[in-house]
Amino acid sequence: MSFKLGKLKPATVGFIAVGILVIIFLATSIYIVGQAEEAVITRFGRYHTTRGPGLQMKLPFGIDRNHTVNVRELQIEEFGFRTVTRGFTPTYTAQIAESTMLTGDLNIIDVEWVIQYRINDARAWLFNVQERERTIRDVSRSVINMLVGDRAIMDIMGRERREIEEVGRVLMNETFANYGSERFPGGLGIHVIAVRLQNINPPMGVRAAFDDVNIAIQDMNRLINEGQRVYNEEIPRARGEADRMIQVAHGYAAERVNMARGNVARFNAVFAEYLRAPEVTRQRLYFEMIEYVFRNREGVTLIDRNLSNFLPMMNLGGVIQQNPQGGR
Repeated sequence: MSFKLGKLKPATVGFIAVGILVIIFLATSIYIVGQAEEAVITRFGRYHTTRGPGLQMKLPFGIDRNHTVNVRELQIEEFGFRTVTRGFTPTYTAQIAESTMLTGDLNIIDVEWVIQYRINDARAWLFNVQERERTIRDVSRSVINMLVGDRAIMDIMGRERREIEEVGRVLMNETFANYGSERFPGGLGIHVIAVRLQNINPPMGVRAAFDDVNIAIQDMNRLINEGQRVYNEEIPRARGEADRMIQVAHGYAAERVNMARGNVARFNAVFAEYLRAPEVTRQRLYFEMIEYVFRNREGVTLIDRNLSNFLPMMNLGGVIQQNPQGGR
């Protein structure tokens, strides 16, 4: 079915025009900001405000424009290599121009690293710097080259690797924060979360020798750790054994001292009794000594020197004692 606009009533045309204006108004004034995003609003091309997640409104017909920025996503930049495919068997391509550096002891070394950052100021990210990605890469390369150039090659490959990562992160954040002006503060609008050195390799001609050195360093550290572990196990055990022996010795010393004091007290008591009745005390001591000597013997008969307490008829080891009158 077709009809001519001239045949429509003025009220109908006005209603259609108002409907179109309402649609355009709603389409240009309502927008949605995602949970991980912030919306930067410009009014006539100049920054106006920043809005958070949710359903938002702005002035219609292009007066206000919204620019959404993902402020939650972790951004990654790779240096010295590029990831071609990801997954279980990722593939990479080398970037020799980025990874080749001169160390502090005038050696050539290949260093690959990545930086991880998030956008923390959407306004600064959009307006303060024009070539943002190139700026990030140039600053990162400058910082890592400076840190590598201040150190010897063995330190870079060994003990100072973590220090380079941490100092590099701090220096990058300081440099990025200095971009901008008093009118547009906020730096580059990013915060570097981590710097990770990946592969650090010496030149190909001497790589085998450096690998041997690294293996020797790892063996040395392993042996040191094993020795420290044994030390931590044995020293407390030896100290505990020493403390135990000292306590046993103290106990034995106290026992001997108490025993000696008891013997002295007993001797003094016996001596006092001896002074009162020497003969009786002498006999009692003799009997006690004889009793002590023969306390565990069986079949023992005590006789005097003249055999006056001995029966004439007694079998001594199978020998029959003769009666003095001639009988048995």
